Amino acid sequence: MSGPRDDVAGLAYPEPGGPGAPGDGEAPDGPVSRSRSGIGRWAVVLAASVALIAVAGAAFAIGRLSTLGEEAPTNTSAEAGFARDMQVHHQQGVELAMIVRDATDDPDVRLLGYDIATTQAQQSGQMYGWLAEWVLPQAAPEPSMTWMTRPADDGGTHAGHDAGDGSDAAHVPGGPMPGLATPEEVAELRELQGVEAERRFLELMIAHHAGAVVMAEAVLERSTYPVVVSLAESIVASQQAEIELMEDMLAERS
Repeated sequence: MSGPRDDVAGLAYPEPGGPGAPGDGEAPDGPVSRSRSGIGRWAVVLAASVALIAVAGAAFAIGRLSTLGEEAPTNTSAEAGFARDMQVHHQQGVELAMIVRDATDDPDVRLLGYDIATTQAQQSGQMYGWLAEWVLPQAAPEPSMTWMTRPADDGGTHAGHDAGDGSDAAHVPGGPMPGLATPEEVAELRELQGVEAERRFLELMIAHHAGAVVMAEAVLERSTYPVVVSLAESIVASQQAEIELMEDMLAERS
């Protein structure tokens, strides 16, 4: 015997095609449908957040294991400074990516945001694990970026960098990290929707990636520590490739 079916919170919905059912191509209207849409949206956000936490947790374990057998860097070393500062840098990358995923329905931008968020969350967890294994505090004993103001090590694995956009200028201890968006820019992105959000996100993330490349190349000039060199080289290669992709995507939206 057919009849109204039970749904959320005991509310009754009419059978398809029955009295009161929406016509073809029409979505149910009213507070219930809006509530269901809101619940679904929050479920997606919650699932993405849980996934990022899981990724970071797994990366933390990998980061600890990857440093076994190596002599630990010192508290003011380039390796420790890079691990701390790049975590901060990556955390903003995750934030920007999650903002744009909630501001657009464009599948290419949402996929890019997901890739950036998961990759940078994983790398942040890995660097957190390094510091734990090195028995070093997560908090720095000196202002951020101080390690980048010290002379490059002749034994480093990378030649001097030149980003070509002025981001390779002399750094100041405690100064802004290369490519980091300002609080005002992040707040602006939160207010945008659709194509406007996509364009602003791409502009901010291109600069953000360029800054991360500067930081990764800086540690390559100052370190031969295997796991640090491996991650820094990966950041340079992947983020330069994503910069080219994002420049193309931005041009399509101009």
